[in-house]
Amino acid sequence: MADSLNINRGHSDTGASPDLEADVLVLGGGPAGCWAAVSAAAQGARVLLADKGFCGTSGATAPSGTNVWSVPPDPQARAAAKASRFELGGRLAEPAWMDRVLEQTWTLVQHLQAWGYPFPLGPDGRTSYVSLQGAEYMRLMRRRVKESGGRILDHSPALELLVDEAGAVCGAAGVKHPGGEPWRARAGAVVMATGGCAFQSHALGCDVLTGDGLLMGVEVGAELSGMEFSNAYGLGPAFSSVTKSLFYRWATFYRADGTVIEGAGSSRGRWLIARTLQTEPVLAQLDQADAQVQSWMRATQKNFFLPFDRMGIDPFRQRFPVSLRLEGTVRGTGGLDVVDDRCSTRVPGLFAAGDAATRERICGGFTGGGSHNAAWALSSGFWAGAGAAEHARRHRRPIAGPVSGAASVALRRAPGRGHAGWRPEEVVRAVQDEVFPYAKNWTRQAEVLTPSLQRLDAVWARLREGPPADGSSLLKAREAAAMLATARWMYRSALARRESRGMHYRVDHVGSDPAQRQRLISSGLDEVRLRTQAVSDGWELASLEATA
Repeated sequence: MADSLNINRGHSDTGASPDLEADVLVLGGGPAGCWAAVSAAAQGARVLLADKGFCGTSGATAPSGTNVWSVPPDPQARAAAKASRFELGGRLAEPAWMDRVLEQTWTLVQHLQAWGYPFPLGPDGRTSYVSLQGAEYMRLMRRRVKESGGRILDHSPALELLVDEAGAVCGAAGVKHPGGEPWRARAGAVVMATGGCAFQSHALGCDVLTGDGLLMGVEVGAELSGMEFSNAYGLGPAFSSVTKSLFYRWATFYRADGTVIEGAGSSRGRWLIARTLQTEPVLAQLDQADAQVQSWMRATQKNFFLPFDRMGIDPFRQRFPVSLRLEGTVRGTGGLDVVDDRCSTRVPGLFAAGDAATRERICGGFTGGGSHNAAWALSSGFWAGAGAAEHARRHRRPIAGPVSGAASVALRRAPGRGHAGWRPEEVVRAVQDEVFPYAKNWTRQAEVLTPSLQRLDAVWARLREGPPADGSSLLKAREAAAMLATARWMYRSALARRESRGMHYRVDHVGSDPAQRQRLISSGLDEVRLRTQAVSDGWELASLEATA
């Protein structure tokens, strides 16, 4: 695939025309969506990008600083990088995909530098490509989308995909906010880059990430992978939505009585923090950072310190309460399954990128904020955009051909259903009651998962029996449905994986089972279906262990 990114002049829309056309339609304006738009445009495609918020400011990356899994092309360095997460991720990562992401990410960060992103110098005087300031990064990416010829629809969430008579995806329909005016876009291919699902837990930038793309994808027949690895909680101050957790490597954690929680700062420390939080407060202090590290922290993630400064707290010298906010598939690895190196799904015309797509192949069953996820957003966005452009070029359809909306949940009543009413906010609360508690989701067991699923299934049945949402509540209704569907895919997969692997911890099945070193593929709406998929090794495990 060519790495050159040609530049033309584009524009953004303050108002969306009801009927639009493009070769490639990108849903989502975060890093993955922007890279997809730029990449598709470089292949000569007419590109339309629709974002739920304002492209460049909405989502998890824009308000944050993020690390990037960016490693120079040194064989030893990359071998160590691959080995570093292999065991932690439950041995589910695949070397070929890791190699591709490392190579593509390294190429794309060079593009960012050439476009003017101010990467800092490291201690050795060389440019350091391992960290991005979200605000600067996304301002630059919005500009590049427009300069590449892409058209941006801000505040225009998609509600459903459009399919042609053969079942191929050929566009999407949504609403423009404020006002709720409908829009509809026909396209030769669609890139789903709507992000993951954080269940409106108020983690910074994540409340717009409600699993919309997962629902839209499954409605047209796409599958999901790794949904059991979706119980990620972000660590942060109890008084703040900032869950950037890198700096807690230099923290000591304390109980309310002042005693130290031993091991809380280790890679598995959040298990201890979560367990302690169930019975008492947990306090933290960044008391292991020397003056040089403190200066580096302030320079690299300024927004991390804003809540402390507002509260008059010096986190290096004072203890402060912490909490864990569910970030679900945003920091997890589950998402739409991709079936080839262009990030195609099993549905013709539909591609997936970023947190909307599974990251199992590069980090297995464990990831975190930024790092692998950030590298995946760059790489998968680039591949999906180019793949979508190629698909649109090869499968051009008559624009005037018949299409239909694929959504059946909240927008249309399923045939034979009743008329029971439901409110989106009630559905959201019901979902949060099942997925927020540590005792239900952080640590899992059949006797808890089973009744949770029964309650979620009952809410789903009520939602399916209810009337379609009206114009003023369409978006909230679809968000509620997407969160509910995501929770059911998560818990069905978690119940089926009768072992502990990656971030998925079963108290009734402690330890990993070699026979279950496989992927769980989920699909379906009313009935969630599961199947297994083999993991492609591509390397000798003994050799990998020696490298690690």
